[in-house]
Amino acid sequence: MRPDILRTHLHSRRDVLGLTAKAAAVTAAVSVGMDTSTAAAEEEFSDRMFSLDEVAGWAERTARRYGRDDQRGTWNEVTPERTGQALRLLDGRGPVKTYNLGELLQDNFPAFAGVPPRVLRQRLLVTGYQPQGDFIPSASYDPRTHPESGILQSPTPLGANIISFHEERFPHSGTYQIATQLDNLGHIGVGEIYYNGFRGPDIATPRGLAKLGNEHTGPIVTRGIVYDIVGLKLAQGARTDLFRSPVNGEWVLRDNYRITLADLGAALRRQGVRREPGPGDVALLRTGWTHLLDRAGFDNPENPNNRRYITNEPGIYLREARYFASRRVAMVGSDTWGLEVTDPAVTGQNVFPVHQVLLTQHGVRIGEGIRTEELVADGVSEFVYIVTPQFHVGSTAGNTPPAALAVPRR
Repeated sequence: MRPDILRTHLHSRRDVLGLTAKAAAVTAAVSVGMDTSTAAAEEEFSDRMFSLDEVAGWAERTARRYGRDDQRGTWNEVTPERTGQALRLLDGRGPVKTYNLGELLQDNFPAFAGVPPRVLRQRLLVTGYQPQGDFIPSASYDPRTHPESGILQSPTPLGANIISFHEERFPHSGTYQIATQLDNLGHIGVGEIYYNGFRGPDIATPRGLAKLGNEHTGPIVTRGIVYDIVGLKLAQGARTDLFRSPVNGEWVLRDNYRITLADLGAALRRQGVRREPGPGDVALLRTGWTHLLDRAGFDNPENPNNRRYITNEPGIYLREARYFASRRVAMVGSDTWGLEVTDPAVTGQNVFPVHQVLLTQHGVRIGEGIRTEELVADGVSEFVYIVTPQFHVGSTAGNTPPAALAVPRR
């Protein structure tokens, strides 16, 4: 039937739209093999307002589809098969580009009004040199009385290696430098010197970094490798390098253990990884340190397990850092809070020198609090690593949890 004749048999334009939508639904159903007798009735495509009686039945429908206790909704539709199909879109089509699809965050970003209001106010905290501009000593800093000021924790650098650092702070002391995090290049310096020769007094502003901020990081999708150091020590029978977590009984590297180049090589050989990390790869260390976190005791500042977690940690030192830097990896990460060994018997009077070598000298970012337990349990040593850091002007880090894509081997 011609469109002009069809319209004469319909009462309104809404009828045309409704009929067209239902016809489209039937056509789509046929194309994917659905039952066409029920496809159009599956959803009513109209502007009709729902009733409260209907709302009462919504949960029954979702429960039938995803289960009574479901909390993921249609994320359940993203199955391993779907992910595999999506990745095949890249097969044989040439170089793959990673896109940032987020809005760039900065102070006073427009937000829906409410009480209390939604606000984004970042201030820079400086330790290790005297910044220029409006910076208030941390002992007297109050965001209510100094809303536009930066924070000076101390003008004196730490340790014989004169480490300095920047961190962001939000009202009530919020920061990206917590839990799972990706340290950016403006986080750590040597005195006034930061990555690529930028000087702290030139790039520190009360609202954040004028250079080396998180807006320059961007998302990456790349090859990841996990070094299962705990599994290596168990296989070697080196129980003196381990202890059982008092929280859950899992094996953990001892507090002052230095992960050596020999450990790194032996771990890859044991796991059957034939190719060392190369330019742009991500290297992750499994120490088991995550098993010290006693979440039931987070509200108790004297909880011995959580105090132990943050007091010391196993990790690499300078030789290993320089090895990874020579491979030009994109990032070195661990399941600890600071990546590097903190034992004074190893570090002497130095404070976090691995951060200086990786971040300041070589531009290699550092990942902290990155759990690899599930990868190792599934027998995965190599995987696709995905992270989309906070797209935020002047920030020193991001704490968006990364993701891994892999095929379980166990």
